[in-house]
Amino acid sequence: MSKVHAAFWGLTLGLVLCLQAAWGEDWPCWRGPRGDGTVTDAPLPEHWSATENILWKVEVPGLGHSSPVIWQDRIFLTSCLTDSHDRVLQCFDRRSGKQLWQQTVISPPLEGKHTLNSFASSTPATDGKLVYASFLDVDKMLIAAYDFSGRQQWVVRPGGFSSKHGYCSSPIVFEDKLIVNGDHDGDAYLVALDRATGKTLWKVDRENKTRSYVTPIIRTIDGRPQMILSGSKSVASFDPRTGERIWDMDGPTEQFVASMVDNGRLVFLTAGFPDHHILAIDPKAKGHVDGKQIAWRTTENCSYVPSPVIVGDYFLVVADNGIASCYQADEGKRMWKQRIGRHFSASLLSNDGLAWFLSDDGVMTIVRPGPSYDAVATCELGEACFASPAASNGQLFIRAEKHLYAIGPQQPQTASR
Repeated sequence: MSKVHAAFWGLTLGLVLCLQAAWGEDWPCWRGPRGDGTVTDAPLPEHWSATENILWKVEVPGLGHSSPVIWQDRIFLTSCLTDSHDRVLQCFDRRSGKQLWQQTVISPPLEGKHTLNSFASSTPATDGKLVYASFLDVDKMLIAAYDFSGRQQWVVRPGGFSSKHGYCSSPIVFEDKLIVNGDHDGDAYLVALDRATGKTLWKVDRENKTRSYVTPIIRTIDGRPQMILSGSKSVASFDPRTGERIWDMDGPTEQFVASMVDNGRLVFLTAGFPDHHILAIDPKAKGHVDGKQIAWRTTENCSYVPSPVIVGDYFLVVADNGIASCYQADEGKRMWKQRIGRHFSASLLSNDGLAWFLSDDGVMTIVRPGPSYDAVATCELGEACFASPAASNGQLFIRAEKHLYAIGPQQPQTASR
């Protein structure tokens, strides 16, 4: 390599490292880079209100329950402009909150939905080059890809979708693929698309043909990647590269919304409808498995919608009706339960050894897990919140009913990783 080339690549590497230090860990999809609500790059602010420690607050055109996703200095969000029926993808500047662009993806009639759902509930995903948005187009799943300047690159409809509760399928990025859960009340499926073109790379049937809204998590187990999700009257693991089923387990109920989490040994689910369960499952399995894979279970104070979180040795969950619980994750011993709000839709965050619970009333309760309930702080935003919060490098981003908030220091903190 010539000295000129060596100098060029050295400068390029230096710029990349500087960007990483400036922006820390991106939040590229539903529940962040690991899909489980963990925030690892810098501590988040523990004290704020509608007027204190707010970096900026901007009105968001339209309505929706999708979460913000963050890539360096860009924030992406989806909304529905109910008067025009436009489903839109929006881009905001992270530093100021200024809306940089808004693109209409589709404008079909408004679908039927559950009262707690919205017409823009699917969180987008990004790989740093394109951002991917997902909506219901009458009776079909629609996925569209846009570049960071707002130009559409491709749009596909990989399968049908029917549910009286509406639509909420959030895509995830894995290697060269964009993977989406198509569980619905019809010919249900999981599908992987080529990120560059939208071409279907694999598509597998879901035999039970039952609606669910679970976004999968992907973990390396026994040296191979597993894509694990509950839904369609089962819990199952697939190879995200091929769609091959690795293992599956019947039940424990019919419908699921909350995503699963893991602690490196067990995977955890909370559900659902019509029966309520929390299960801890050993994922080192093959084929069709039975109850022997279940390490522990409970049917008390389970969550249907809010996804749980792991904080150290603890598994934390909040039931939709506002009762939070803390369990010793490996053994399932409940440390405590505590009512912390009226109703919850947002999923939990884990940061700096703390669990973060955001209620529908816009109250964030920050708790230190342990043998007894220990509330570190309670922060009130003063506006209804149904979307799950996002975080990146010491800054917290909350999509409320009418506004997007950035909370924390003026400049992103230096990454601690």
